[in-house]
Amino acid sequence: MQLSCNGVRLEVEVHGPDDGEPLLMIMGLGMQLVAWPDGLVEQLVARGFRVIRFDNRDVGLSQSFDALGVPNIPVAALLHTFGLPVKAPYQIADLARDAVGVLDALGIDRAHVCGASMGGMIAQHLGFAHGQRVKSLTLMMTTSGHRSLPKESLKVRRAMLSRPRPASTPAQKFEHVVEHYAMLYGVIGSPGYPPEPQVLRARIAQTVKRAFRPQAVARQLVAIAADTHRAERLPRITAPTLVLHGESDALIPVAAAHDLARRIPGARLETLPGWGHDLPEALWPRLADGIAGIAGMP
Repeated sequence: MQLSCNGVRLEVEVHGPDDGEPLLMIMGLGMQLVAWPDGLVEQLVARGFRVIRFDNRDVGLSQSFDALGVPNIPVAALLHTFGLPVKAPYQIADLARDAVGVLDALGIDRAHVCGASMGGMIAQHLGFAHGQRVKSLTLMMTTSGHRSLPKESLKVRRAMLSRPRPASTPAQKFEHVVEHYAMLYGVIGSPGYPPEPQVLRARIAQTVKRAFRPQAVARQLVAIAADTHRAERLPRITAPTLVLHGESDALIPVAAAHDLARRIPGARLETLPGWGHDLPEALWPRLADGIAGIAGMP
């Protein structure tokens, strides 16, 4: 369903009973709500949650911001490297206000919050800027963004910035996009839990058919680069917090999880061997238990 959230039209799905504990799930860079696997959502509902997942602005079926143009990624990267201000079409703080707007639209005063990757950055903003709305916080495969942290390898960076092969027909374009994302998951996915190639391609194909908006990825990348003061604000978070991270995460090295847990008062840290930058089915019970545990669910 489409809801007006912070003045932005967002696509929102709600799963579970009306009297379940509200759990707001925030996805990462350019990712749609369906990137939260249905099976994981079902396990969370079984643990007593009312699960709310949504497309961030500019992706999926939510409102487009194409009118803001496509930022120059190399220029933004250069400015970020030298610690200079980066101008972004919108900010991570705006995405956090959108998330609060989802709760407002659903009439929810406070919710448990789980964010993955960029969604975890948005969740951090919820924790320190909108703490009165947050019951508990689960931060998956994410980072404080502090400049001292180790970065992804050159191989990963090249994969993240690469584009699908050129195509001459719509059908060929679709195949090349699916091929491109399958390659990317091969680089950043979980070495301990490799997916069946056919299953992975089918999941990617379903997502691309739902929506494909690559320009949004550039705008959100620049929003991440512009969000330079997040780390220093993390001590303001008072909600019970769990940091979940894969020890084999090639995109955001596990050192980021240790840093994040140190910065948030009382945060618990769990690192999982073999887990990369994805949500493999074998880990769904472990992830659902972690979310339920920090939320104080039985």
